[in-house]
Amino acid sequence: MPATYTHHFDTPVYKGSVTINTGLFINGKFVDAVDGGDPIDVINPATGELIVKVAGGTSKDVDAAVEAAGKAYKTAWGLKVPGWERGKLLGKLADLIEQHIDELAALESLNVGKPLNIAKNADIRSTINTIRYYAGWADKIHGKTIETTENKMAYTRHEPYGVVGAITPWNFPLSMVSWKIGPALATGNTVVLKPSEITPLTALYLADLVNKAGFPPGVLNIVNGYGSTVGSAISAHPSIMKVAFTGSTITGRKILKASAESNLKKVTLELGGKSPTIIFDDADLEQAIKWASSGIFFNMGQACTAGSRIYVQEGIYDQFLQGFTKVAQVLGNSTGSPFEQGTQHGPQVSKTQFERVMGYIDSGKTEGAKVHVGGERHGNQGYFIKPTIFVDAKPDMKIMKEEIFGPVCTVVKFKTEEEVTESANNTVYGLAANVLTQNVSRAIRMANNLEAGMIYVNSTQNSERNVPFGGYKQSGMGRENGEYALETYTQVKAVHINIGLKL
Repeated sequence: MPATYTHHFDTPVYKGSVTINTGLFINGKFVDAVDGGDPIDVINPATGELIVKVAGGTSKDVDAAVEAAGKAYKTAWGLKVPGWERGKLLGKLADLIEQHIDELAALESLNVGKPLNIAKNADIRSTINTIRYYAGWADKIHGKTIETTENKMAYTRHEPYGVVGAITPWNFPLSMVSWKIGPALATGNTVVLKPSEITPLTALYLADLVNKAGFPPGVLNIVNGYGSTVGSAISAHPSIMKVAFTGSTITGRKILKASAESNLKKVTLELGGKSPTIIFDDADLEQAIKWASSGIFFNMGQACTAGSRIYVQEGIYDQFLQGFTKVAQVLGNSTGSPFEQGTQHGPQVSKTQFERVMGYIDSGKTEGAKVHVGGERHGNQGYFIKPTIFVDAKPDMKIMKEEIFGPVCTVVKFKTEEEVTESANNTVYGLAANVLTQNVSRAIRMANNLEAGMIYVNSTQNSERNVPFGGYKQSGMGRENGEYALETYTQVKAVHINIGLKL
């Protein structure tokens, strides 16, 4: 039997104990890896110290999870269970998450490093709302009758794929799980989930809640592991009919290739971004500063929609930069443990990510951009980086072209709408774009002309669970959230019934 781990929190903002099982969750039970696996170190990013080791699976564990999921789909889920019943169980799961919101938020903060109030009121609250949203959709999956001739009845059915794989990232661990399992389970699929090996703790806690909610064994299986083992096994598995992935564009390419080389499984990819934030002279300056700051520094810049390229029209450039700088300095002075009062800015999630972001900062300096504020680590413990603003950056610099995934941005002056539209679209990514202006015609025009899957007008990064989320170009394919996500978890069957045609 796998071991359990209890973490005792005695901090200024949270006191209590939280227990998780450190094994793999397959067929409704926690189990050890088949061959002992490769135990995974889970690190506290605020200190760099080990929290706990969890089981790491292999392809054999994925096989076991797929077998359990396939059996559950055929016998206790899928088309064997009416939508209202699936919705009822999802609703129970949302209620249980809400009952344990404090414990889950504490685990998320410990594992990711984000301030506790944000983990609770943004991440875990979003998880609850997303699962409730899809609970409501579970009995509303239907096709159409199609008029043909008087001698035929034709209709469509939207049916689940069966076993689907879900591979989730480390920046919003539990909420990204909900984006996958919500629509997958609502539409009748069973799931094999691989949470990020960096941040598996809340997914493991969720497994117990899945059992308490009453889901049949095998409906949701969780296999911890590395991308090169568990992720690859899910991507290439011949009995997994669909994979949903959130993460880097490089890994997304590998998953798409694995689909092509295995069984042509359906793939949805939510990948990287290099989002522009465009601020016109007529914008509400105070609000523009706040939204631009949230757009890049929220979650320590670890968001695919982060507005890391900030374009400011020349008439307000100096005023904006002055106010924006103050916000960055306040965040820098409010950097620290996620469990301290007043913390607004935490660490990067891992040593690897810390070194990656610092590498980009060094690249910016080397290529001639000027560090306006920040540009260095904070303290000497953990993986903290000061909020960083570059100026005098050129379009061909790495910090302008590549996704940094940290609290680093460039502020660039522009003159005309046509000029900034061209600059904003000059990227291989197309996930999101932000436009701040009080000119309604300009806002609509920019929304039409920007090459991105999501446009935020007079705001940044404020997505909604009932509005589709996804990108253009190399930012991925398919959509998550809203009704649009349901389409990616169902396949359409056309039925032709002859009621009078004779040969």
